[in-house]
Amino acid sequence: MSEWLTGLFWVFIVFSVLVPMIRQRVIEMERVSVLRALERRRGTRVITMIHRQEALSLLGVPIFRYLTMEDSEQVLRAIRLTPDDRPIDIILHTPGGLALAATQIAYGIRKHPAPVSVFVPHYAMSGGTLIALAANQLVMDENAALGPIDPQLMQQNEGPYPAPSILAVVKQKGPEKVDDKTLLLADIADKSLRQVRGFLMWLLEEPLGKERAEGVAEALTDGRWTHDYPLTTDGLRDLGLSVRTDMPPEVYRLMELYPQPVRRQPAVEYLPLPGPTPAPTSGRQPAKR
Repeated sequence: MSEWLTGLFWVFIVFSVLVPMIRQRVIEMERVSVLRALERRRGTRVITMIHRQEALSLLGVPIFRYLTMEDSEQVLRAIRLTPDDRPIDIILHTPGGLALAATQIAYGIRKHPAPVSVFVPHYAMSGGTLIALAANQLVMDENAALGPIDPQLMQQNEGPYPAPSILAVVKQKGPEKVDDKTLLLADIADKSLRQVRGFLMWLLEEPLGKERAEGVAEALTDGRWTHDYPLTTDGLRDLGLSVRTDMPPEVYRLMELYPQPVRRQPAVEYLPLPGPTPAPTSGRQPAKR
């Protein structure tokens, strides 16, 4: 009996290990199938950069995914390996991350000879917005959002502090009434803003013209909105940007294939299709008074 229980225990262990691996492999195969179908239909190379904002639990420690230098290396490698005459589709879902990584990717997109389209099914904030605006064509879900590109500064594990807010503090109080640390941050903030704004103007000058590009670059970097403020399709069009909403269905299908770890109690639930309309009850209706 003891040996039977021991064998059953090990079968359970092996089963618990193999099932998640098999399930993950099946999802990966489905993703490849969707990517190939989208590439064949549009005649493009499809590159995905999908960062889930929700935390993953690893030994009780939350882990978040952001735009990193590794992402930059992989995206630039994919662009480099794409023939010059082949268009590129980038599916983008990110809360942002390193400014250097976002700038490199945006530069690589703009330098690709063939047209580049960026698809944003849900959101592309901060550095993700910089990448989205580098494309020749921006396609968003009607409820998707981009975000401001004002630099966020860290100082000795403090922050992040928005660069425009640091400059506003110094301006309001006066340089003589703030400490050296704040003045140092203000100097870095000023340089960061000028760098980001200049690069953004370079990206937008060709499609928008110099004057409109300056206006959009200032709006996205001057701190008039909080860093997580959602810029919807209507808001982006008000700024003078061209946004399409004809999202390919394969993009939505692909997003479903990047699932989060199963939770004990799902936060959102819905039926796949609306339920049947209840049939009218038979019998005599009560008289109205």
